Amino acid sequence: MSYTAWILLTAVLVGISCGLIGVFLILRKLAMMADAISHTVLLGIVIAYLATRSLSGFPMLLGAIAAGLATAVFVQWLNSRGVQQDASIGVVFTTLFAIGVVLISTSAGNVHLDVQHALMGEIAFIPWKTVQVPVLGTVPEATLLLGIVLIIVLLAIGLFYKEWKITTFDPALAASLGIPVALLHHLFMCLVSVTTVASFDAVGAIMVVAMLITPAAAAYLWTDRLLIMLVLSAAFGTASALAGYGIAALLDTSISASMAFASGIFFMFSFLLSPVHGLLGKKLRPKKRAA
Repeated sequence: MSYTAWILLTAVLVGISCGLIGVFLILRKLAMMADAISHTVLLGIVIAYLATRSLSGFPMLLGAIAAGLATAVFVQWLNSRGVQQDASIGVVFTTLFAIGVVLISTSAGNVHLDVQHALMGEIAFIPWKTVQVPVLGTVPEATLLLGIVLIIVLLAIGLFYKEWKITTFDPALAASLGIPVALLHHLFMCLVSVTTVASFDAVGAIMVVAMLITPAAAAYLWTDRLLIMLVLSAAFGTASALAGYGIAALLDTSISASMAFASGIFFMFSFLLSPVHGLLGKKLRPKKRAA
């Protein structure tokens, strides 16, 4: 594959994985959790480096996943003790991210760990770091990781589709049916963390947040059916990746930022023109007559 093709494939994998996970985040009213985890993984990356003095991928991956899971646990712990959920997310997010920034500036300033890279990412560098894979040949490391994560996400959604559907829309009913609501919530947070971490180094926090929230929010405007919403969200994530690359090439600017911008364009298109929940749909829908 060509240099450009690897970049596009990597971005598409991010768009599909984050788009699928984002649907459940939106429906569970946990959209800001995506923002929190995409930033707090920085702390896990820094701690992994300080513990191993190595920039190799596996320790960084473990550290970032641990930080993402810790974020979800701390938020739930505060929320269970009376702190509002949005306030819990804000406190945990800002605190852990600030600790990561402080550690970078004081203890890891002489290595290639910087806040600019963490926020923006640099997807253009993806094709240069490769691994040998049987049958597939030489594959960019980030692309391989994102491909594996997408398979995990698809399997998890396929295996627990009915359970997550019930726990998302009616947790009380799910608990009365004997479905382990708390366990499924933690499993879902694991998926969010793994997906975020896999996307983080390639595209940065800004695109991760955009892809986790915006395609799903756009899909929500087009349908009330969960399965269709999942398909639409993945499609919007893919379209945002492809359109964003075109915008970046045209304007000679950041690829990740352009993809995030493209996702916003698709959301505005949906917000205005969706026949279900968009402004156009509301205006064209016949008004109910008073009895």
